[in-house]
Amino acid sequence: MSELTPRGAADLASGKDHTQENFPVASWLVRKAARGPIMAYYRFARAADDIADNPAASPEDKLRLLGQMRAGLTGGSDVGEPHAVALAHEAGACGLDLVHAHELLDAFVQDVHVARYATWDALIGYCRLSAMPVGRFVLDVHGEDRGLWPMNDALCAALQIINHLQDCGKDYRAIGRVYLPAEMLDEAGVPISALAAEHSSPALRAVIARAAYKTQALLAHSAPFADHIRDWRLACEVAVIQRLAEDLVRLLIARDPLCERVHHGRLRAGWLALGGIRGLIRHRVLP
Repeated sequence: MSELTPRGAADLASGKDHTQENFPVASWLVRKAARGPIMAYYRFARAADDIADNPAASPEDKLRLLGQMRAGLTGGSDVGEPHAVALAHEAGACGLDLVHAHELLDAFVQDVHVARYATWDALIGYCRLSAMPVGRFVLDVHGEDRGLWPMNDALCAALQIINHLQDCGKDYRAIGRVYLPAEMLDEAGVPISALAAEHSSPALRAVIARAAYKTQALLAHSAPFADHIRDWRLACEVAVIQRLAEDLVRLLIARDPLCERVHHGRLRAGWLALGGIRGLIRHRVLP
């Protein structure tokens, strides 16, 4: 694909919105007053993600546009990207720390420079910037205890890695990026080029399943998270997300993401969501 020269982030917009994500974003479960800042953060994150993942933009243009987003967080509307300016306005009105937005930008800058991760720990280090700040911001919006961050971090890392595993073939073919740790591939004797195949070899399937089992361990750590959230409506949304993530990991263990569907349809997602809320009610309301 030939390179384009974007003038602004809007030129690289994918058209994807919050209704097309794997997991709920500021759904009706979340109280209305919290949706404004959360949606501002989402639109900011989506714009930055579209910049970093665009296969037609040069690294120099990506870094320039991500710089414009950074400027919007700190420099006002005359120098910054509109979604970043809007987030800064929302955060200022609510007294929220913008560190979670700056860390997210650090992750997208890293995406421009880094296309491989040597170890599982290195991948978790990336998730510390690309995923954990998202949940931390949502918790801050709701005034929740920062003592919940370890469980939040486990859940957010799991959600990020689930996305990586679902898209492992597409990410490699489209933008040359590989999130499966190199040490796992090397130990299994799997070349990176195997991700370009129409379906996974048995060895690659074993690597994907191994990563999925490690993700399952993260979800085991985050399982009590919803029970500890004071805001009832946010707790419901987190319980739903936890249940959806647990099911997606099971699908990734059983199916081949290079050629099989590893996403939820509406009916299955709805059924799982109800199960998540029922489970939360059992834990918090019933004796």
